[in-house]
Amino acid sequence: MRARLALPIALTAAISVAATACQSSSEAGAGPDAKTPTSASGAADYNPTPYDKLKDGGTYTTAGTFDDQGNPFNVNSTLTATRVWSWYNANAITFSPTGEVQYNPDYFSDVKVSVKGGTQKVTLTLNKKAAFNDGTPIDWTAIKATWKANNGSDKAYAASTTEGYDQITSVTRGKDDKQAVVTFQGVYASWPSLFSTFLHPKAAKVDNFNKAYVKKAHPEWGAGPYTVGKWDTHSGDITFVRNAKWWGKRGKLDKRVYVNLESTAALNAFKNGQLDYVTPGDAESLKQLKGLKGTEIRSGGSPFEYSLRFNTKSPVLGDKAVRKAIQESIDRTQIAKIQFQGLDYKEPLPGSALFYSFQKSYKDNVSAVLKYGPEQAKKELDAAGWKPGSDGIREKDGEKLEIGYTLLGDDPLGKATAGALTAMLKPVGVRLTIKKAADTDFASVLNERKFDLILSGNRSMDPFGARALCEFYCSDRESNLTGAGSPALDKEIRATADIPDLDQQAAAANKVERKALRNYALLPLFSGPSTYSVKKGLANVGATMFYSPLPETVGWEK
Repeated sequence: MRARLALPIALTAAISVAATACQSSSEAGAGPDAKTPTSASGAADYNPTPYDKLKDGGTYTTAGTFDDQGNPFNVNSTLTATRVWSWYNANAITFSPTGEVQYNPDYFSDVKVSVKGGTQKVTLTLNKKAAFNDGTPIDWTAIKATWKANNGSDKAYAASTTEGYDQITSVTRGKDDKQAVVTFQGVYASWPSLFSTFLHPKAAKVDNFNKAYVKKAHPEWGAGPYTVGKWDTHSGDITFVRNAKWWGKRGKLDKRVYVNLESTAALNAFKNGQLDYVTPGDAESLKQLKGLKGTEIRSGGSPFEYSLRFNTKSPVLGDKAVRKAIQESIDRTQIAKIQFQGLDYKEPLPGSALFYSFQKSYKDNVSAVLKYGPEQAKKELDAAGWKPGSDGIREKDGEKLEIGYTLLGDDPLGKATAGALTAMLKPVGVRLTIKKAADTDFASVLNERKFDLILSGNRSMDPFGARALCEFYCSDRESNLTGAGSPALDKEIRATADIPDLDQQAAAANKVERKALRNYALLPLFSGPSTYSVKKGLANVGATMFYSPLPETVGWEK
């Protein structure tokens, strides 16, 4: 199944990524009496291999392409674009699979964090050799430019998230140009998420930030062990090659190739040996891939979540009573069974858009505000003036209670999910009309809010879930695709960002999320594992959780 990821979590908003796929059945392989675990899988499975155990050379090929907006800081960017970006731009801060911060010495030779008088300062000393491909030194001005483009002070920037950047009061030159001193208003505990990558000062100019990366790469503004070798804008295929201007560890691969293929074509290409990994989209796909000579299945946890989003700006869904009734009519357990059918995997129903059940900060906020109850939904629709018509579909003021559901692509699980939702809502008196759209229409459907209901997901790029609270629920954020919220709730949401202790901040964020979920505009449905079918010997690729292996560490075992 192609994951359709829509909202920014940390740095990314995303679509169609090679990570979630084979989710398994609540019945299969576990027996009818098997109990649902208390948390989703938090395991990683990616064949971790030291750099010196990798052979020099080889090509790594997967399905994927460059999405319309290639700047990961832009609100219209996707996870696919973020991953492509990482192959020819800085990877300065990464996280371990479980979320521990890792500084890349090829970019940051030293990092110091201090708090004095309640004010946090982060001093970033940049590698003396670090330079963009056009020769511009990577220095304090890149950190400053990245901050200015994302802090929300200039509304002309279509920034994915201002969270955290808006708590920085200054970025100044340190002892020399190679040192940036970042000063915060108060303490911002999850600051590493802000500078995991950064922009060339030219790329941070407003027109370039918004438009320069639209269907275009800018390798001259990039940096890293690889750079763009060939970019076919017609086919969408991309080839990365070693970067002669790279000062750090040499990339092990000769080439990194993305081939633009839909999920079915990608499955066949993998079976024919043309791709090095693929994500099986359902149980049948996994069955075809299991046991293929020279391949193996890698499956682990997944910091992904899929939610049903309600466009509160569409006429019927502007009524909160209607949204609540629809959510009460949806049996999330049945949706999960469809997604997990035929695979040996179980997880509890997700209760938050911020945290995952394998994280200590997680709380089941959905259950606190919503109970499955079609009969209750009928009563609420009656009270809201929606009366059953002669055909069973409710009416009010001559208007039918008819809701559109946008189905992207031809994925079998997507079709099955749409069918299940239709069947669940019909007895309550709601007609769900399936509106089909191509995968390639994903960005325009979401960004222009051309939907009533849509299923999409998000991948967390870092473990700081509370940081995403405003991106999901603030009424004044483009990234809040539902359009729900209020200035009063926005104020409560933003107040959580000022809490210096991560545990206390998470607790506050959970409380506010419960209030936000009472707008009944977003309903978490499932997460599932990350499952890959991979050619044997491919190292540092697979279910990595919060970890993003550095490009130079990806390759083939000796």
